[in-house]
Amino acid sequence: MRALVSDLRLALLLVRGSDRREWWRVALTGLGAALATGLGMAAGVLTSLEGHYRVGMADGLLDNAGERSGVIVTLLFLLVPVLGFLGQCTRVGAVHRDRRLAGLRLAGASAGQVRRIAALETGLACLAGSLITTVVFVAFLLITWQNATVLAWFAVALVALGVPVLGAAASVLALRRVVASPLGWVRRVKPGTGRGPGWVFLGGVALLVVAALLAVAGTTRNMPDRAAGQAPLIVCGALLAVGAGAVLLSGLVAKLTGRLLAARTGDPAVLIAAERLRDDPWAAARTHAAVIMGAVVGSGYIGVRQALLAQVEGHDYLAERDDFYIAGLNFTAAAIILGFAVTLFGLAVGTAESLATRRRGLAAQVAAGVPYEVLGRALLLETALPLAPAVLVGGAGGTAIAFVYAMGMSDLTVTPFGALLVPVAVYAACILAAATSLPLLRRTVRPTELRYT
Repeated sequence: MRALVSDLRLALLLVRGSDRREWWRVALTGLGAALATGLGMAAGVLTSLEGHYRVGMADGLLDNAGERSGVIVTLLFLLVPVLGFLGQCTRVGAVHRDRRLAGLRLAGASAGQVRRIAALETGLACLAGSLITTVVFVAFLLITWQNATVLAWFAVALVALGVPVLGAAASVLALRRVVASPLGWVRRVKPGTGRGPGWVFLGGVALLVVAALLAVAGTTRNMPDRAAGQAPLIVCGALLAVGAGAVLLSGLVAKLTGRLLAARTGDPAVLIAAERLRDDPWAAARTHAAVIMGAVVGSGYIGVRQALLAQVEGHDYLAERDDFYIAGLNFTAAAIILGFAVTLFGLAVGTAESLATRRRGLAAQVAAGVPYEVLGRALLLETALPLAPAVLVGGAGGTAIAFVYAMGMSDLTVTPFGALLVPVAVYAACILAAATSLPLLRRTVRPTELRYT
């Protein structure tokens, strides 16, 4: 306990001594924590409601328990990219404190203690963001819900305290492969192996197999309710398998792209990017996997929305409650946009982190005469090359879902051609997000960095 208090005191001193560049990291971390707190509190308050409850907003979407459960699950799923974003902010923030962290190592701190201090800094930034959102949410709750239940207030308090803890935990997870040394290269990141996503994928497939066997056993005994009870297990297994499969696809595509281009290209920028992809193809696999999922979900959503609206307009009894269906579709669209926006922020932060991690190697290339323009193009190609085939596959899958759903609902009287544009828009947005790190290249990568190697 005494060691934790000491580490917390050092983390607080580091935060207070942050320069302008570090305050950007603190602000982004606080923004992520504020978003996570808002999502968690909304999910917690909705969970406190029981049965049919007149909420008075969202055109009745939150009144029934069935629709509320879907909204709650969506809000909880949105926490995953937010926590990943917080972990990426931790890695970027450690760059500007490298020499101070190296000083701690020289003073006797272990590598694990340095990682804990960096994680606690993230926890403090998360605490600030959580407090701001808590104040706003409590004021909103007092105005809109005069007789809030004790369970609702308990959920608010639990989320307000839990988000900083989760942020620090996500930071510890993100920094598990970061090694801070007292001399030489102050911070090194061990390349990933891809084994973790592989095991998660196998675990998801195993859950699907177990759920399928239980469902078959239930139906053979004329117990359909028992088979339907396996739905949560099936959904969990499918999410694990699809998510880990997207990470594996992203990493394998990056590795294959790097190998092919490194052997055949003569362009310096392409060669630098290809070598980077070949050496560490899993560096941005999780972020790229989220992009792939965004392309799939976005393309599929276009077909579902068009077909469902056509059905609502074609039936009078559905058209009487068109505001209810439109509210559900708009909520889904907002969730998709929010999740993808967080993914784009994570991609931009991950690109900046990649620059900072390799700044000494890049500084050696600048000192050897490599133009900044070549390094800038290589930085963009590291994102553009592996994402092109991955987004194409994800967009094709989402477009297929859109057309199949539209055909099933309306016999293709509504053709979702808009789904074809989603992968193009996703790819362009990712390139623009990566390009936001280009101004940092000239300011971060200087030959003077070689004095510290």
